[in-house]
Amino acid sequence: MEVDFSPETQARLNRAAEETGSGSAEYVRRLVEYHLDHDSWFRQKVNKGLEQLDAGQFLTHEEMGSRIAKLFPA
Repeated sequence: MEVDFSPETQARLNRAAEETGSGSAEYVRRLVEYHLDHDSWFRQKVNKGLEQLDAGQFLTHEEMGSRIAKLFPA
């Protein structure tokens, strides 16, 4: 697979890779792996939240306000 970057993005990528002591290709591989891992985690959390919402497991606006007020009394 080949990915083309604008000259500005390529320069930023080269600088970042250099700062981490790796080549551009390795730096991009690590970025993509991190993004894919994070994206998977995020989707799991969103799906769990939607399931809880469907099951009626949520706080109302008022309940949340009450909890915040207890944490930060005036």
